Amino acid sequence: MAIRVMLVDDQVLLRTGFRMVLAAQPDMEVVAEAGDGAEALEVLRHTKVDVVLMDVRMPRLDGVEATRRICGGDRPPGDGAPRVLILTTFDLDEYAFTALKAGASGFMLKDVPPDELLTAIRAVHSGDAVVAPSTTRRLLDRFTPMLPSSGTERQDKEIDKLTEREREVLMLVAQGLSNGEIARKLVLSEATVKTHVGRILTKLNLRDRVQAVVLAYESGLVRAGGGNF
Repeated sequence: MAIRVMLVDDQVLLRTGFRMVLAAQPDMEVVAEAGDGAEALEVLRHTKVDVVLMDVRMPRLDGVEATRRICGGDRPPGDGAPRVLILTTFDLDEYAFTALKAGASGFMLKDVPPDELLTAIRAVHSGDAVVAPSTTRRLLDRFTPMLPSSGTERQDKEIDKLTEREREVLMLVAQGLSNGEIARKLVLSEATVKTHVGRILTKLNLRDRVQAVVLAYESGLVRAGGGNF
């Protein structure tokens, strides 16, 4: 079944360009478009969508608040809610950071090469990878020290639920490594790593790897600018 994609951007020309790229893919279908977050929420009430490509800065309702409402904050993984991929003109955009914390599953620049965008959509749809990890890590490095962490003590207790191996895997996930790269580093099978990642997300009640990265930073497991990368 094709991945059902929704385009949310106040620039019609950009939506047209993205639609043309996606329409050429046999495994993707653009099922909806919206010019701002408010329109997107209205459309989602009656349209089944798998992945939302979300602009950040839009009139009426911006992409951050729209993402927060779509992801629902406490919404558990696998409940059918669409995943959100943030697209922005600005590298290191504080709004994009806030959108990641609101539940977005990835962050990319609008000038990303088409093949990388398609890979990102598939990754977000599968929930199996942090999208554009180098950009996401730079974003986190830049803004985590500037934003107050909410419930650090609680997050530390959440991390304590993990086994030593799971903590090790989480640290590597936070460093942007793929399952294959983690498997090679820890001399494990890729299937075993995928199982560990799944258990980490379940134990920490996280939607995907991006939220795992954010939690790893906020809990102090990985330090921003600390030379981990």
